[in-house]
Amino acid sequence: MEKYSERLQRMSFSQTFVMSNKVREMKAKGINVISLTLGEPDFDVPENIKKAAFDAIDNNFSHYSPVPGFLDLREAVCEKLKRDHNLEYLPKQICVSNGAKQSILNVLASIINDGDEVILPAPYWVSYDEMVKMMGGTSVFVETSIETDFKMTAEQLENAITPKTKALLYSSPCNPSGSFYTHEELEKIANVIARYPHITIISDEIYERINYEGKHTSIAEFPQVYEQTAVINGMSKAFAMTGWRIGYSACPNWLAEACEKIQGQMTSGPNTVAQKASVPALRTNPSEYDYMIKEFGKRREIVYDLLKEVPHFKVNYPKAAFYFFPDISYYCGKTLNGTFIKDADDFAMFLLDEAHVGTVGGVSFGNPHCIRFSYATSEENLREAMRRLKECLENVRIG
Repeated sequence: MEKYSERLQRMSFSQTFVMSNKVREMKAKGINVISLTLGEPDFDVPENIKKAAFDAIDNNFSHYSPVPGFLDLREAVCEKLKRDHNLEYLPKQICVSNGAKQSILNVLASIINDGDEVILPAPYWVSYDEMVKMMGGTSVFVETSIETDFKMTAEQLENAITPKTKALLYSSPCNPSGSFYTHEELEKIANVIARYPHITIISDEIYERINYEGKHTSIAEFPQVYEQTAVINGMSKAFAMTGWRIGYSACPNWLAEACEKIQGQMTSGPNTVAQKASVPALRTNPSEYDYMIKEFGKRREIVYDLLKEVPHFKVNYPKAAFYFFPDISYYCGKTLNGTFIKDADDFAMFLLDEAHVGTVGGVSFGNPHCIRFSYATSEENLREAMRRLKECLENVRIG
């Protein structure tokens, strides 16, 4: 009898963590590897957030919280959504979870039956497809390309909808492409979904604040889909709180109740100290944390200029997040230094072995011809990494 469940066998390991683990193994052997694999801000947590955590410990917030989170944190989430997007939510519509990953899983577990379809614009974050599999659903992929700035059109969405469609799951700003949907683009998407009241939009907005080009729009701002939308966000990216594991969802009442029911049986409320630290973070004027955004923007300019010098890389200009997702299709199907490159995953492994630069292949992001790397690291590391890539590919033997 097979020990593993069919559910487990349907799933893959996260390619992001696969590559970051290989980087760690090489570093442990004394190899000088520059890792651009993980999407993690390299800043320390701001002082006011740390102080709130110490205060929570001193005030003995060490017991269970309510399943959906402390009331003051849920109120702070509501205030943030009102301040930033003029969205009206009550605390009972907020569910605070152990990271945005759990928030997404709560929603999927609440709505997906075996065989239901979830539309994923590709490229998508590596965990989306695996989450859908975990819940017994089927992903329907909408292909995009670097020529369209990796964005799905309303027409493509309409063509992907079937009687089995239960959800649309996407991130804007997008991991891995760095693109984001404008107000006008989201309005067209909202108008499509509004014609299908059984479809739920899962809008992952974790990179909302890391936006260099314009004001972020949440699709929940369009009243025609407010009752169909789950807004997902969290503390990891904008506040450099990746290890604190606080995410949240803002949903219509029926879905918020379902998420609380699911979470109550899975994990209960998240870490109490991290919850208390998140309250002042959300209530502080966002401009107080703009120093991180400005630094990411500076790095974006540096890397963009240097990437254009890397042979046969097609590069778009990401408008948000802290990733580049260059098209490396020129190298696919070729033999490099005796190694056959089938797709972007092979190419990422080649770069790790030959240039000692850690990136993530695009296969698990839904695009086998692109690689992703994060520029959430020092300018020194980025310049050296780009130098290594350029030198490696200028001197590569192509068969």
